[in-house]
Amino acid sequence: MKSLALALLLSLASLSPRAATEGALTLDQALAAAMDTHPDLALAVADQAMAAADRDLAAARGDWSLNLEAGLRQAKPTIGPDSVSDNTLKLNARKSLYDFGRTAYATQAADSQLEARAASLLDVRAQRRLDIMARFFAVLQADMQYASDNEYMAVAYVNFDNARDRFAVGQVAAADVAELESTYQEWLVKRNAAQARQRLARAQLANAMNRPGRLSADLVDPELAGNDRTLPEYEQLLPLLHASNPRLAALRAQLAAAAQRIAAVRAEKSPALDLELEAADYSRESTTRDNMRGGVVLTWPLYTGNRVNAQMAREQAQFQHLQAESEKLGLELEQALLETWLEIGELQHTVRTAAKKNSDYRDLALERARGQYEVELKTNLGDSMAATMAARLRERQTEYRLALAFARLEALLGQPLEKAAGKNIASENKGQTK
Repeated sequence: MKSLALALLLSLASLSPRAATEGALTLDQALAAAMDTHPDLALAVADQAMAAADRDLAAARGDWSLNLEAGLRQAKPTIGPDSVSDNTLKLNARKSLYDFGRTAYATQAADSQLEARAASLLDVRAQRRLDIMARFFAVLQADMQYASDNEYMAVAYVNFDNARDRFAVGQVAAADVAELESTYQEWLVKRNAAQARQRLARAQLANAMNRPGRLSADLVDPELAGNDRTLPEYEQLLPLLHASNPRLAALRAQLAAAAQRIAAVRAEKSPALDLELEAADYSRESTTRDNMRGGVVLTWPLYTGNRVNAQMAREQAQFQHLQAESEKLGLELEQALLETWLEIGELQHTVRTAAKKNSDYRDLALERARGQYEVELKTNLGDSMAATMAARLRERQTEYRLALAFARLEALLGQPLEKAAGKNIASENKGQTK
């Protein structure tokens, strides 16, 4: 009877997802932290700021250049024995009128690089959301795994404790007691390890949210209604991947920047036309000196050595590197899209159904065990409750995997799935109209 009484102490409340409580952390609240300051996000923002500064620097090549020159000199005239002061004060202004594309190409390259950094920032934010979501689900799974292992440990302890009582009156052998004690110890180790994973998972979630040390005690298990969305065909998603994936967009922008830098380097061999204005004042008068002058200066580089050629070779090699990297990334993303698409299909149509059927079976088995316990036919209520908890854990794990797979799919597409599906429908209607 002791085992029956202890089995009743196993809480059925833990078999259901945790409801929202005051102060409990929700998934939406956790995902909102993806926009907060984080080292990964700070790095991407700093890269974008550097690209913006490079763009301003490139555009400034055509700005006015204003220089003040002052000279204190002593000169000895050809006629006369004494030296005289020959001080000068000059104000020189110079501006590029036309440099045959140097500034234009450099500015375009900087704009493309800034566009690449902006796309990279979007990707970093998407990856931050994925990381936070995965850490959030890991905490929920750790909590449920602890509850499941704790149930099994309690059942194992009840069986071991009853065996000790029966051994005392000579009903079971010492070997049977030792076997049950070993089983209990194994479950105790698993339960304690699950308890440690609870704390570790919370610490990882806090770090992902950039809140180290602020561990969330309670988390709200989300409904995840988006798991029931219809999955478009892979062939419909593929062109959206190439058009909107932020990593591909960043590489395309870098390729454009590399091509524009090549054009800028090529223009280094072209002439440059500058406007120059100068005002000067001299302590010694001379008929060969002008107080005001202005003019247009044409500079034509006749020989630059190997400097321009070497820089051109470097930029061309960089372009080829980016081109190969873009092609490689395209193949990797296509593979990732296919794997994610297949995973969602399998989870929705196979794994999810199997987990639900197993959970339903365990619910029925629990009701049968409860009825048998009430009429004192069997004493396996604790085993049934523990198995029910394990089945619920498997069912929720499936939902978490499905939600993460949908989130990865949207990160690959660079847009919500509903928007992508809308574009597919619009494209199909346009094709039918034609």
